[in-house]
Amino acid sequence: MYEQIDTKQMMAFGKQFSDAAFRAHGLAIAGFERAMDVQMKTFENRLNAAVDFFSGASEVRDLESARTLFPKSVQLAKDNAEKFYATSQELVGISVKTGEAIGDVVRGQYDQVAKTGAQASAKTRK
Repeated sequence: MYEQIDTKQMMAFGKQFSDAAFRAHGLAIAGFERAMDVQMKTFENRLNAAVDFFSGASEVRDLESARTLFPKSVQLAKDNAEKFYATSQELVGISVKTGEAIGDVVRGQYDQVAKTGAQASAKTRK
C-alpha cells in the first residue's frame, strides 16, 4: 500500500503548486499596481481641474462674472463624469485581464497535474 505513495511525486506537486501560487500572486500585485496608477493619475488630473476652476471662481466679484462662471462649472462637472466613467471602464479592463492571466496560470497548473498524474498511474499499472 505504501509503494503507491511516491514522495518525489508529492514534492513535485507541492513545488508546482507553490510556483503557480507565486506567479498568480505576482500577477495580482501587478494588476493592483496598474489599477492604483490609473486611479492616482485620474485623481491628480481632476484635482488640478478643480483647483483651476476654484481659482477662477474666487475672482468673481459681480453678477456678470458669476454668469460666465456657470458654463465653466457645468463643463467641469461633465468632464469629471466622463473621466470617472472612462477610468472605471479602464479599471474593469485591467481586472478582467488580470483575472484571465491568473486563470491561465491555474489552468496550466491543472493541466500539468493531470499530465503528471496520468503518467504516474500508467507507471503503477505496468
